[in-house]
Amino acid sequence: MRPFHLAFPVTNLDAARAFYVDRFGCAIGRTSERWIDFDFFGHQITAHLVESPQEDAGRNAVDGDSIRVPHFGVILDKSEWEKVRDRITERCDTFLLAPKIRFVGEPGEQGTFFVSDPSGNVLEFKYFNSDADIFRT
Repeated sequence: MRPFHLAFPVTNLDAARAFYVDRFGCAIGRTSERWIDFDFFGHQITAHLVESPQEDAGRNAVDGDSIRVPHFGVILDKSEWEKVRDRITERCDTFLLAPKIRFVGEPGEQGTFFVSDPSGNVLEFKYFNSDADIFRT
């Protein structure tokens, strides 16, 4: 599978740099005065400086939780997911949705949690017991 690219808005590049490097261990790629490329678990995400934060486009009810849209994230293996979860917990960061198992006993059962970066971008981290479960219905 090839890496994806995502560009997203931030209101403070220094805060974004600290968040993505400290929380997730992202390496920094190319940078300018207005953007930073991060290696986000093998994918290229680019934080672009904007003057005002993005607006909340809404929420969607999923498995009894109110999930903010838009959001982005990554599917990790369980051990990497646990490392990221533990890193966030150790830093006393707040989860928007605490780590949990969703769709228990159903196709697509998954571990998930949500966090927000300093600019209000919402990130989801997931794992499945098998890659075959990712699109299982």
